[in-house]
Amino acid sequence: MDKFCGIDLHSNNSVVVISDEADRIVYQRRLPNDLTQVRAALAPYREELAGVVIEATFNWYWLVNDLTKDGYQVHLANPAAITQYEGLKYSGDFADAAHLAQLLRLGLLPEGYIYPAEERPVRDLSRKRMQLVRCRTSQILAIENLMARQTGSRMTSEMIKRSSLRGHRQAHR
Repeated sequence: MDKFCGIDLHSNNSVVVISDEADRIVYQRRLPNDLTQVRAALAPYREELAGVVIEATFNWYWLVNDLTKDGYQVHLANPAAITQYEGLKYSGDFADAAHLAQLLRLGLLPEGYIYPAEERPVRDLSRKRMQLVRCRTSQILAIENLMARQTGSRMTSEMIKRSSLRGHRQAHR
């Protein structure tokens, strides 16, 4: 009989729920984010596990990488695309993990793409750079607007960039 695992991943712990084909929970436990303990929890069910669903949070890389290397069929749940159904009696981490396992069993799991591990650092740096460029642009536009509001004159972004460089050089002489 197939089993389905849902893991509700947090910053320092994970809630692991394993259920069977009738949605009966056969294992549930909150574990520290320690690969040895997660492996030990999954080991008795290894041969029966049809898949392991991990919620895509900010810290999923380590768990997805290691469980994939261990040979588990790992799925990354897209939490933004998962809607809990109306009238849900129970909520919380254990219910969330069980719901992930159920969505996998039903074939209804909205999955996120598991970007290849070796390419993630470049992607993450590119995303961070884009975020910093947007932030810088936002600050330059805010200064332009302040100048227009206070003086009625327009100060271009190039003028702002030059003035900040000039001020920086003068301050460090």
